[in-house]
Amino acid sequence: MATIFSKIVAGEIPSYKVAEDERFYAFLDINPLVKGHTLVIPKREVDYIFDLTDDELAGIHLFAKRVARAIQRAFPCRKVGEAVIGLEVPHAHIHLIPMQQESDMLFSNPKLQLSAEEFTAIADAIRHEWESAGK
Repeated sequence: MATIFSKIVAGEIPSYKVAEDERFYAFLDINPLVKGHTLVIPKREVDYIFDLTDDELAGIHLFAKRVARAIQRAFPCRKVGEAVIGLEVPHAHIHLIPMQQESDMLFSNPKLQLSAEEFTAIADAIRHEWESAGK
């Protein structure tokens, strides 16, 4: 059975897409820690990130690097943190989180409650930076 992330990639479930190429997809986390919190996934459904092929593992990190740079341009921050956590969705994913301080990366922090309009504006800002950088 396809994961929720595979259904997002297939367009069966809507998402706030920020970037995409032939192998990877990036979209906003709908339970963000901070504005700009983005998930990066392989389009190929693989549960555990270290079960990706070496080429896929390198590729997802290079893709995430480009997305992180777009996030940082859209939402100026000290750094964009990266985390690979989460057992609830059996599909490998990387969290990219704009950080002003290390505590911005604490997943125990309260999640932001954003409107659809806010999510759309955030996704548009990151996607604009992604596209203007030539991917």
